[in-house]
Amino acid sequence: MSFDLAVWHPSRRMTNREALEVYKRLCAGDRSGVEDSPAVDSFYKELVAIHPEIDDVPDDKIDDSDYCPWSVAHDRSPGHVVMCCVWSKAEYCAALIERLARKHGLAMFDPQGSIIVYPDAGANGHQTKPRKPWWKFW
Repeated sequence: MSFDLAVWHPSRRMTNREALEVYKRLCAGDRSGVEDSPAVDSFYKELVAIHPEIDDVPDDKIDDSDYCPWSVAHDRSPGHVVMCCVWSKAEYCAALIERLARKHGLAMFDPQGSIIVYPDAGANGHQTKPRKPWWKFW
């Protein structure tokens, strides 16, 4: 089981439902819902400088989720990046990806909760109060 997140350049505001449809199309290989942006490449380069792609992990670090929290290679284009991390690193990766997405002016989509967070939103996305990750039962 993995925890997935996506980032893309927000050409327009969309609802959570619209963002879910864009995400589904991205997963099917259809990029029509995103537009290319150099910010996506900048985001990707900074992300893999922190945690390399799973295919670039040395053999002696293959099981080290602190070194590489990814469960599969990223799906990316000049307009988006979809990342899948191991479940034990979900909270850490969500915070890291949201921070980097904001820094690079990208929207982040959480398909587990069907929530899109825009880079110009408050500290808790577009929510007015902190949201508890849905996977936390306590």
